[in-house]
Amino acid sequence: MKPKQHLHLLAMAMSVLVLGAVAVQALHAQAKPPVYYVAEVDVIDLDGYLKEYAPKAAASSKAFGGLTLAAGQEITQIEGAPPKRRVVIVKWDSLEKLQAWRNSEQYKKDRKTGDKYAKTIRAFAVEGLPQN
Repeated sequence: MKPKQHLHLLAMAMSVLVLGAVAVQALHAQAKPPVYYVAEVDVIDLDGYLKEYAPKAAASSKAFGGLTLAAGQEITQIEGAPPKRRVVIVKWDSLEKLQAWRNSEQYKKDRKTGDKYAKTIRAFAVEGLPQN
């Protein structure tokens, strides 16, 4: 192969790499930000809740694509009204996936178990910031 052909091939390869990097960057910019599910649980029987409900809820949310980031009773109040006894935070790729989990038969079945051990559950979702 002649030196000019090498240079030509090298220039083409570099062009492909640059175009690929631009395309990847554009795709990342278009990606939807994550959604965070936050639940405050007014637990009345912590032992029963942790043994019979929490593992089921964690497994079913994981099966639907949720990633549990925090779950526990060690909560430090910073400002405002105190949170409930237990707080859970789960990251989701989309609100649709979160809603699919909450509307699933498995969640509804598990929630009946959880209701035996918790007086109330206050839950909401918040959209995260773009992850650029």
